[in-house]
Amino acid sequence: MSEEIKITLPKLGESIVSATIVQWFKKEGDPVRLDEPLLEVSTDKVNSEIPSPVAGVVTQILAKTDEELQVGDLLAIISKQGSAQMTSAGEPSSLGKEASEQAHEQVRQIQGEYSDFLSPAVLRLAHEKGIPIEELKKIPTTGGGGRLSKQDLEAYIENKKSVCRQTATPKPACPHAVTEDIEKLKMSGMRKAIAENMVKSFYEAPHATLVAEVDVTAVLKLIQEHKESFLAKHGFKITITTFIAKAIVKALQEFPLINSSLEQDTILVKRFVNLGIAVSIEQGLIVPVIKNCQRLSTVELAKAVSELSTKARGNKLSPSDVMEGTITMTNFGMSGVAIGIPIIRYPEVAIIGVGAIQKRVAVLEDDSFAIRSFMHLSLTFDHRVLDGMYGCGFLASVKKHLETDAKIEA
Repeated sequence: MSEEIKITLPKLGESIVSATIVQWFKKEGDPVRLDEPLLEVSTDKVNSEIPSPVAGVVTQILAKTDEELQVGDLLAIISKQGSAQMTSAGEPSSLGKEASEQAHEQVRQIQGEYSDFLSPAVLRLAHEKGIPIEELKKIPTTGGGGRLSKQDLEAYIENKKSVCRQTATPKPACPHAVTEDIEKLKMSGMRKAIAENMVKSFYEAPHATLVAEVDVTAVLKLIQEHKESFLAKHGFKITITTFIAKAIVKALQEFPLINSSLEQDTILVKRFVNLGIAVSIEQGLIVPVIKNCQRLSTVELAKAVSELSTKARGNKLSPSDVMEGTITMTNFGMSGVAIGIPIIRYPEVAIIGVGAIQKRVAVLEDDSFAIRSFMHLSLTFDHRVLDGMYGCGFLASVKKHLETDAKIEA
């Protein structure tokens, strides 16, 4: 007799209560191995693959692509027996197992050879549609670092279908053809989750913003002097992001209310600093979190920044990498924007925006002139928790540590 196993949406993190179905890797009737990925889901924090807890056959799929589900909702039903391709133990027969292993081995070889070019999601879709690697390499790309994104491949497949339809059934030219001026783009699961989180934060927390100008000439000189020797010694770069993060951590020791959250009428002040650093990826903006920054030296902080950024852009973040942030930093200055006012990430009470570094002639204290490098830092905070003067003090402290206290601590 077959045993039916109900597959439900697991808890993907402490504060995550829902997720959106991105794609299914299996169809009804497909065999599945223990721990083989069944589907991919998206939250406002990260995309995750849900593995099968048993080996068997997928008998029912009960959740559709783009459907949002709550933790505990039913996803699918797997039968541990009931297929000519399955053994009595719920494992694929020797024939099915051999074919499955060959297919997976081909994908693994391709992924290993083209890991810098193709993501697992792209590989799966290409394998399903029978598109060879050489054809993939010719598709125009819009992904980060020139990579082929899943959206690029889907658009290419749809365009091929359209061309095939037009070739197969040519239609007479219409003298009154209407040009389509509007492109409809369905929001991805991650984009919808981000939107919901932003709306919740913006309308629940009264936002206020302060802006300070910071002279980063000295810290840029320090980076320039040590960047080659630092990279050679440690194997990763030291950047302005590390020093801004360090200055934020130091300022939080003086102004701890910035590092808190609000639960009804109770302010929860965190004695640990879990700094979220926003990273732009092809699906949207993701915020990996560096835990316990107050314990890290400059070198350790630089390493953490480098590792999490690499994992984020390689789609290798785990749910734990984006959890439990206490304050966030977002650097829109990399795009050349000088000043921005970001939205607080719920349930945090503050976010720091980093603007572009710009050179200009400045008047020094001795009335002489010099070319200096400046950037703007913005602090957006929840006015229910913080007063303006408290925010001013915190921002002034960050400015002081960046301008006069920047050093490389091992």
